[in-house]
Amino acid sequence: MSSSTAAHGPDPLAEVVPQSLCAREPHVPADRLVAEMVPPPRFDSVRFATYIPDPNQPSQTEAVRVLSGFAEGLGGAHASGAGKKRWFQKKAAAPTGPRGVYLDGGYGVGKTHLLASLWHATPAAPEQKAFGTFVELTNLVGALGFQQTVRTLGDHRLLCIDEFELDDPGDTVLVSSLLSKLVEQGVALAATSNTLPGKLGEGRFAATDFMREIQGLSAHFKALRIDGDDYRHRGLPEAPAPYSDEQVTKAAYATEGASLDDFSHLLAHLAKVHPSRYGALTDGITAVCLTDVTPVPDQSTALRLVVLADRLYDREVPVLASGVPFDRLFSEEMLNGGYRKKYFRAISRLTALARDAKGLVGQ
Repeated sequence: MSSSTAAHGPDPLAEVVPQSLCAREPHVPADRLVAEMVPPPRFDSVRFATYIPDPNQPSQTEAVRVLSGFAEGLGGAHASGAGKKRWFQKKAAAPTGPRGVYLDGGYGVGKTHLLASLWHATPAAPEQKAFGTFVELTNLVGALGFQQTVRTLGDHRLLCIDEFELDDPGDTVLVSSLLSKLVEQGVALAATSNTLPGKLGEGRFAATDFMREIQGLSAHFKALRIDGDDYRHRGLPEAPAPYSDEQVTKAAYATEGASLDDFSHLLAHLAKVHPSRYGALTDGITAVCLTDVTPVPDQSTALRLVVLADRLYDREVPVLASGVPFDRLFSEEMLNGGYRKKYFRAISRLTALARDAKGLVGQ
């Protein structure tokens, strides 16, 4: 799509046939899962210097200072002596003192920006650093197996885990066991997770929950609290109202690389694709156009939509939609339930992508 098209809306003379996400059934080999464990495209160019702290929240400035020092401290040799012939060595002793940082804060305070900045600032080759969401890490274990994942990540200098999930006991135990093995091999850790919305006004963030769930690993983490409002809505207008089916369809046909799907059909298709493949599902897509958006019917469907929203947000793919506004996707019961942090995150991110899509519609 040309810059002039993006600025002035789709050119009716440049009509193209949009793609359909429902027609895609991607297969992702395990080696691609490993190779893609880097900050997503949205965070390719972020650095500590590009993080703009809220002047009313001194904890944000302090976070930059602490994380910058943490990155500098990772410039020495691998704590386990990586690079040596470790098969002749005894099992490496677990490093003493904090070997990880946990970024503790609510929605949109820039935790992922800071986590990606830490990855970029750590003085190590890209293949010695890994960055992924909690879901992507569990998918990697599923693809490689536990022991192979330990071997694959064990020589890394740093592992960054975004959106650590505290609401799935089985996966939490799995990842906690994995991280214990990696810490023993000298891998430094950094993680984020979101505070539950119901706790935002209590002055109590998620650090206590995080430390409890990772049990024996808690001694290796320094909790770094980051206060603030959701930057995606800080001083910005409300999300644009949904468009008509006709507007969405016309924009899809006028935008090269766009996809066009009925929302209910897409939700049904997501049930047939493993969430680890949702990133590949959007390969090459420049905009996602959805008609007749309705509230999601059940929790399983809602959780799959959350993963898709994350992948679209990571890749900066605008979303143009008709139907109900994105803040009405999830029922009150869902927004008050155990997975509410995921749903609030999805609403926030889809709202940002809806703003990004405004230029696709001719004025």
